[in-house]
Amino acid sequence: MTHQLYTGAQAAEMATQWRRAHSAGAAAVTRLAICNWVARGHLHVAGLDEHGRPLYTLADIARAEKATRSRALRLAGIGTR
Repeated sequence: MTHQLYTGAQAAEMATQWRRAHSAGAAAVTRLAICNWVARGHLHVAGLDEHGRPLYTLADIARAEKATRSRALRLAGIGTR
């Protein structure tokens, strides 16, 4: 079974949409945050594109966003629901 893979920029865009749904539109996830999630073990590289850039699965992006959401919103001064 093949899964759709997403670039870091696409991952950041999707995670931003999810995070904003929990922060009344105030929080964003950057490409740097995606790199940090990988470095901290929250997000795993599922493959590489034709230029050797990392790709991620939707499920892994969602898990990483959820795992980091509370702390990120707290640091931004945004209460979670």
